[in-house]
Amino acid sequence: MVEADGNASLAIAVRGLTKTYGAQVILRDLDLRVAWGDFLTVFGPNGAGKTTLMKVLATLSRPTKGEVRVAGFDLSKNPAAIRRNIGVVTHQPLLYGDLTAFENLSFQGRMFGLEQLEERIERTAGLMGIGRYLGHKVDTLSHGMQKRVSLARAILHDPPVLLLDEPETGLDQEALSMLAEVVVSGERGRRTVLMVTHSLERGLALSNRVAILTGGKIAYQEERALVDEAGFKVAYSRFTGVTL
Repeated sequence: MVEADGNASLAIAVRGLTKTYGAQVILRDLDLRVAWGDFLTVFGPNGAGKTTLMKVLATLSRPTKGEVRVAGFDLSKNPAAIRRNIGVVTHQPLLYGDLTAFENLSFQGRMFGLEQLEERIERTAGLMGIGRYLGHKVDTLSHGMQKRVSLARAILHDPPVLLLDEPETGLDQEALSMLAEVVVSGERGRRTVLMVTHSLERGLALSNRVAILTGGKIAYQEERALVDEAGFKVAYSRFTGVTL
């Protein structure tokens, strides 16, 4: 399995990223730098371009222009290497409904050539509290349980970078607590996490950096320790025109 480029000074480096759909500009000359080990939460109003940014970083959408590097690899030259170094959770679980949870995780593990796969699946399933559901077909599980399987799939190969697009949607309180524990640490140490969420409380609680995306650009970024909830709400309103 390809490891993250050890010479890379940043986990995520984006410069001049523009993404258009026809005449519509979604991301506009966006710059973003995320250091190794950071947990950055990006907030922004609907239509700001948050999901589009995540799709580009996840290699699911190609930039119109600009430079994107994830885990040290250039998106334009080696998207496969990026995919091997990221875990992705989106709004929807995106699992194979006619396969069991175990079969979904096994398929993911074989794609990454993981050794001792069954043991790894059982360990990861235990972390997400889905052990007793491994033999169940995914389409028989609740949405919340499917989301847990999706999270297990994202961390199964121990990626150094996690991309989480509203991962808390559909999760109960127990699963949210598990999420807080598993996303920040892995076998190789603390993971780098970029999360998009509408939950101010959850985002501020988990992250060590916060950012605001509006008008297709990162308009604000700050250390979490330097801003309290009230101060962040003021900044959010100033940059977006929306009151939280």
